[in-house]
Amino acid sequence: MAEVNPVIEASWKEHLADEFASPYFAELKSFLKGEKKKGKLIYPPGNKIFSAFDFTPFEKVKVVILGQDPYHGTGQAHGLSFSVPEGMPPPPSLGNIFKELKSDLGIPIPKKGNLEKWAEQGVLLLNATLTVQANTAGSHQGKGWEQFTDTVIRKISAEKKGVVFLLWGRYAQAKEPLVDSSKHFILQAPHPSPFSADRGFFGCKHFSKTNELLKKQGMEPIDWALE
Repeated sequence: MAEVNPVIEASWKEHLADEFASPYFAELKSFLKGEKKKGKLIYPPGNKIFSAFDFTPFEKVKVVILGQDPYHGTGQAHGLSFSVPEGMPPPPSLGNIFKELKSDLGIPIPKKGNLEKWAEQGVLLLNATLTVQANTAGSHQGKGWEQFTDTVIRKISAEKKGVVFLLWGRYAQAKEPLVDSSKHFILQAPHPSPFSADRGFFGCKHFSKTNELLKKQGMEPIDWALE
């Protein structure tokens, strides 16, 4: 089934070849095929599952923003953490990200929530789980995706240097041991969800801090403005 074949950007396909050939990935593909046969609706669409990688080739990764699950509402998930396609209103967590952007850098709050512009500049918008059943949060956790995305984080840590990892919330912060902090930068804050944003996400200034860290290394800062 084309929906679950690893059709993925070439540099990532090379770096992750061992994962695609492994038994756990075969089991994950089998699980997804089985769910589809049962008539279950899975997000994002099959051709968007690896969008984070397609927009941000391995050699271009400068920043990693780690999410947990794809959005499980109709039409929201398109393969980039926290992002929604054109025409979809920004969900609450993304709205709070935009509020912090405005507070931190004075960037006007955009009406759209499509973060592809960030991804094209080297911001890997990676969810720990890359698929979800419609209207059922967390439904594909523990099926193999976490093993896959943990390997992605380890590969970036091992083979690159100076990457800025933004770990928002406890789930993302649990991935900290996968990153070599002697050669990368880790910025942590509470999750931007309405339940936790006012406990320290607001005021974290992660966007300006990220750009300062990039500039100190002679790298181009991220243009966070979407409009």
